[in-house]
Amino acid sequence: MKAVTFSEYGGPEVLQVADVDEPHPRAAQVRIAVCAAGVNPIDWKARSGMMREVMPLQFPVIDGREAAGVVDEVGPDATGVEAGDEVFGFAVGGGAAEYAVLDDYARKPSGLSWEEAAALPVAVETSVRVFTVLGGVGEGQTLLVNGAAGGVGAAAVQLARARGARVIGTASEGNHDFLRSLGAEPTTYGDGLVERVRALAPEGVDLAFDTAGKGAVPDLITLTGDAARVATIADFGAAALGVKVTGGGDFRAAEALGEAASLFEAGRLQAPVAQTFTFAQAGDAHRVSEEGHVRGKLVLVPA
Repeated sequence: MKAVTFSEYGGPEVLQVADVDEPHPRAAQVRIAVCAAGVNPIDWKARSGMMREVMPLQFPVIDGREAAGVVDEVGPDATGVEAGDEVFGFAVGGGAAEYAVLDDYARKPSGLSWEEAAALPVAVETSVRVFTVLGGVGEGQTLLVNGAAGGVGAAAVQLARARGARVIGTASEGNHDFLRSLGAEPTTYGDGLVERVRALAPEGVDLAFDTAGKGAVPDLITLTGDAARVATIADFGAAALGVKVTGGGDFRAAEALGEAASLFEAGRLQAPVAQTFTFAQAGDAHRVSEEGHVRGKLVLVPA
């Protein structure tokens, strides 16, 4: 089968479409014919070697961690799913391929496009996992999301709003209307953040979620008044400040997939896709992701 692969650490140019062996599901896994695969910052961080100390790779590597498609093989312990079902979820061994094996998955709502479905797993799972790490996000609370216009940030805004929380989100000014459409109160990031947020929420901020890094964590601690009320997925050095740092290796909030599907069907969740690329354009997708400032998610499709 064809897949987006790389056989050494390096820039986006190391990505290529190559022939690889087809995978097959084990235990409760399923195999899908891939219709779309999501692109995430973790993908280019792994490809570049930035994370080789904590996440060494065995080459060749198939790119991608999330995918959506049609089930064509069912593992021996999988229940409630059969060939022909449309699902989205987490790929085992790479999602940017003609076929991918999923270990955690949910049924794709009929109104959700393949590209939108592939954009959801990492974003919604990360958000729900962070909410859990923070002790829960809910009614009567104010959550500050730093980097609210990106894939994870946009999901966090909507999931927090669905739980009844008030959300303040940072983004460039050009993304403020987008944040309002998701239910967040926007402000800009950078110098003066503490003053701007306090003007919006004089009563204070209960919790803060940093999706972007870039030095914002000290301000988030100031705004919440307690480092333990701040979580980050982008600034691993912030652990020294007492902030809760979480990555995908901690645990997986797989229930987020079903929750996202239900919220979409209820008209309470969008899955914004910023741009779609073919597998052959995977390097371009990584370049765009590395540049940052993506509104929503980047997605790869087989052709």
